[in-house]
Amino acid sequence: MAAIVYQTDKRSGITYAYESVSYWDKDKQQSRAKRTLIGRVDNETKEIVPTDGRGRKKKEVPAPLQRGPVPSIQTSRSFYGATYLLDAIGEKLSITEDLKHCFPSIYWQILSIVYYLILEDKNPLYRFEKWSSLHKHPYGKNITSQRSSELFTSITEEAKNKFFQLQGKRRTEKEFWAYDITSISSYSEHLRQVQYGKNKESDPLAQLNLALVFGERSNLPFYYRKLAGNIPDSKTIKNLLADLDVLGFSKVKLVMDRGFYSQDNINALFKEHLKFLISVKISLAFIRKELDLIYDKFRIFEHYSEKYELYCHTVQTNWLYTQYRPYKGDTLSEPRRIYIHYYYNIDKAAEDEKAFDRKLIALRHELESGKRVPEHENLYKKYFETKTTPKRGTKVTANEHAVTKAKRYYGFFALLTNEKMDAITALELYRNKDVVEKAFGNLKERLNMRRTLVSSEQSLDGKLFVEFVALIYLSYIKKQMQETDLFKSYTLQSALDKLDVIECFEAPGQKLRVGELLEKQKEIYIGLGVAPPSSL
Repeated sequence: MAAIVYQTDKRSGITYAYESVSYWDKDKQQSRAKRTLIGRVDNETKEIVPTDGRGRKKKEVPAPLQRGPVPSIQTSRSFYGATYLLDAIGEKLSITEDLKHCFPSIYWQILSIVYYLILEDKNPLYRFEKWSSLHKHPYGKNITSQRSSELFTSITEEAKNKFFQLQGKRRTEKEFWAYDITSISSYSEHLRQVQYGKNKESDPLAQLNLALVFGERSNLPFYYRKLAGNIPDSKTIKNLLADLDVLGFSKVKLVMDRGFYSQDNINALFKEHLKFLISVKISLAFIRKELDLIYDKFRIFEHYSEKYELYCHTVQTNWLYTQYRPYKGDTLSEPRRIYIHYYYNIDKAAEDEKAFDRKLIALRHELESGKRVPEHENLYKKYFETKTTPKRGTKVTANEHAVTKAKRYYGFFALLTNEKMDAITALELYRNKDVVEKAFGNLKERLNMRRTLVSSEQSLDGKLFVEFVALIYLSYIKKQMQETDLFKSYTLQSALDKLDVIECFEAPGQKLRVGELLEKQKEIYIGLGVAPPSSL
């Protein structure tokens, strides 16, 4: 059994890493260990730097980026079909190239863990050894649990940001970028950002929050940020804008749900001259004011969308932009053009009205029976008038004005934007935002990140990054499967399993040979935008 052992030279202060392999000594009838020098440990990054023990670094020969014959030192037969697919996707999206640029000494190990996370649904990393022995993968060797923890710890913030920058520049800045946040529960009591907050899945555990940015057209993520679990969504926009500016993305378009709306956030977006599309509550005063002006003529035939089965209408108005100028000691106020897209869903309005009526009936029964609920007192006062006499008892009458006012806006919802577009285009852009919600599902379910099990900040940061890289691959595969109708015949897991059984054969001095391919397997490759493998 192999393990990594660290030893510090007292004279030089240098810490060396050794691979320790245990074996049974038949002569001495006891367990022994053979140590092989791996390298020295960098004091700052804690990364293991290969060396020959006399301070000279070993010359590394990086594996080639392209898929091609790699000389084999032993005869082997391995599963290759699914890892070949991931190799091809990594080249197509330049993930391999960007990882090599940012993590030159560990990128093959990162890729192998990424492949394992994708292909072994929900399996913990301690099972990597078994998977590694059966599959051809970038690193080509086992990665122990200890080594994977060390790997996560060695992933620096600077290298991550460089990767975000490289991947982000491969997305078009002309498209909208979807931004959203999810909660990840944690059992750890030692992670500083694990806090109790509004859990989006009603999990009673403390949590940390994870923010993701996705390209609307590419459906691929290129940036994430870890946040303390008690920070509300609306408080994150300004830091997001600062981060994107640092990464070199000055002209972006963001699409967000209504949890990110606030006057400060809209002003900040205007200040940075950024385009945005954001959902807003109908209860906002200025949203209702503009809707009231068109309310009576809203449900006319010309405003009806047959495709989405709802009414829609766009209003151009002004946003009162304010900006405090510390150098002048005043506050700038000026109007900025803005568009409100209103939508009315008649089915949703009917459902909301029925639910409201049922609620009113329950409230009236409580009043008439004398079984008042303290938490409902404000509702009693708002929607009912009660009169109690000795002879007639309690008579409850609905406040029709208040009831009508409450029902007036049922079925309506609104989107706010500073870019000119029609209401249907805005709706489609906003609905595409669910790519982020699906990605959160991938992270929590398939990539086993529903609850974090790590206990150190550095290990968590590194693991999140590796999970994020895996998410890029998964997002690409899902998008391709949707566009080519592969989901009609396969689930994501069954498609990968169908390819995973394809073998390759390697022998010293010979080219890699790929096993037989079925037509259905070739169709999956082609549907995913990858040329099927062939013997080399």
